[in-house]
Amino acid sequence: MGRIICCGLGPGDPELMSVKADRAVRAASHIAYFRKKGRPGQARRIVDGMLAHNVREFPMEYPVTTEIAFDSPDYARWLASFYDEWAARLAALARDTDVVVLCEGDPFFYGSFMHLYTRLQDHAEIEVIAGIPGMAGCWNALGRPIALGDDVMTVLMGTLPEAELEQRVRTSDALVIMKTGRNLEKVRRALAAAGRLGEAWLIERGTMPGERVARLSEVDAAECPYFAIVLVHGQGRRPELSE
Repeated sequence: MGRIICCGLGPGDPELMSVKADRAVRAASHIAYFRKKGRPGQARRIVDGMLAHNVREFPMEYPVTTEIAFDSPDYARWLASFYDEWAARLAALARDTDVVVLCEGDPFFYGSFMHLYTRLQDHAEIEVIAGIPGMAGCWNALGRPIALGDDVMTVLMGTLPEAELEQRVRTSDALVIMKTGRNLEKVRRALAAAGRLGEAWLIERGTMPGERVARLSEVDAAECPYFAIVLVHGQGRRPELSE
């Protein structure tokens, strides 16, 4: 009986994979990875040139398109069916051999593999190999600590309502805002309303080819790619000294 091994591949640069993940990928006879239809997939790109010549590949293509609202019942139903189908297929494969599932960043940090993991419980032996989250690669690209002292760091989604984004920006020291893309203009307005826009940076394709670092106030929102994160660094809040 085989296992399902989910490899966290890190932020994008293959050299930032762990030794353990590198070893698992190179030894794999069967790999699976998520991708959008018609695209190679970011996880697959990271391991390009590392795979055995006879490896069997199982691209897991998302069934949804941008024409379907992400909060609609159809979107949720299609995705649930997609994860159900692939959990069953991977469990069947793992009866005979190890299957390596590729995942950008860390599998348990907003990774799609989490949806498979919950479905695969009691159906297969699972191992998860941790990876460097994409945001860590991005804040290292700036060469500044993201948080110091007693700074509170908050991770936000650009898909949140604008009013909630603004409120959370006001109550945090260091900020990481993910899922920017088409939400970038909303994110910029929330930061401006909270008085933090001047401190914000946009990192596109962090650690990948074509990496770009720019002040958010100077970026054209229409040109923001999918792989982009907004960062606001903490200022090193000092703890109160007890008397």
